[in-house]
Amino acid sequence: MWITLRVVRFTPKPERKRSSRGASPFAKRSSSPFGAPTATSTSSKRIRGKHWTQEYRLQVRPEDTVLDMLLTVKRTVDPTLAFRYSCGHGMCGSDAVAINGTPTLLCTAKASQWAQPKSQAQVDDLGFRKTTLPQHDAEQSASADSSHQEWVIDLAALPGFPVVKDLIADIDPMMEQIKRLQPYLQAAGNLKRTAEGKIDVFEYLQKPEELAQYELLSNCIACGVCEGSCPVYAGGEAFVGPAAIVMASRFMHDSRDIAGEHRLEQVGEPDAAPACQSVRACSLHCPKGIDVGEEIWKVIQQVDQARV
Repeated sequence: MWITLRVVRFTPKPERKRSSRGASPFAKRSSSPFGAPTATSTSSKRIRGKHWTQEYRLQVRPEDTVLDMLLTVKRTVDPTLAFRYSCGHGMCGSDAVAINGTPTLLCTAKASQWAQPKSQAQVDDLGFRKTTLPQHDAEQSASADSSHQEWVIDLAALPGFPVVKDLIADIDPMMEQIKRLQPYLQAAGNLKRTAEGKIDVFEYLQKPEELAQYELLSNCIACGVCEGSCPVYAGGEAFVGPAAIVMASRFMHDSRDIAGEHRLEQVGEPDAAPACQSVRACSLHCPKGIDVGEEIWKVIQQVDQARV
């Protein structure tokens, strides 16, 4: 089958070289608290550059992944196309993008699942999928012979993050927010000992039912798909994000961890769990099957109970 990849591309604007001659005498100045005038400058976190949509037409097999298609483009058509990937098997989470407006992983998205007739491809230049389909287009698509259809897949960088280049999003803000909630085991250090007082095992033992409370949450690969689906996180620093809360919840459920009260205080901050609007879009496309929205709701209930 022939598929047209429509990629929303982005090239950052080169930064201007700073003059070595010092500040301009005509620069805007403001008074410092100590009375001396100081030159002021403003900086924006938004990366400026050029956006455009580029098409690549390829002959692929239904079982080929979108990552396979992009690698073919990179190797044989356009070496300037930029995207991120690592393992290629849905384990590293580094290749999250928006496919047909839906956040997901390139390496797990197959052509047979994501290719859509060109008449139904209602995605704008920024990679957002329209929520309605004109009736005449739907009828035309239903009656058309699939063998004569033009198939397309729309690709854009992961929503909610600054774009570095093409399909590469800057996920550093998410990683910093995850790090802020200390996603590592904080154990008491009490190891099991024998009757003679010697250390019996160098492990923190758990029962199977204790492991089951957090085992699924430990599968989170921090891909950012839940963040890209969340309409609250896209607002910036007002919300710590579902990925960070899930990471914190994983250790809140761990019987070996002793920092439960501190973790509860962290997720109870105004920009953490209380900022969640319970839209639950974060649960729709998690590649590891974690019900992120339900987990966040449980955390919110724990925070409310702690405040009573």
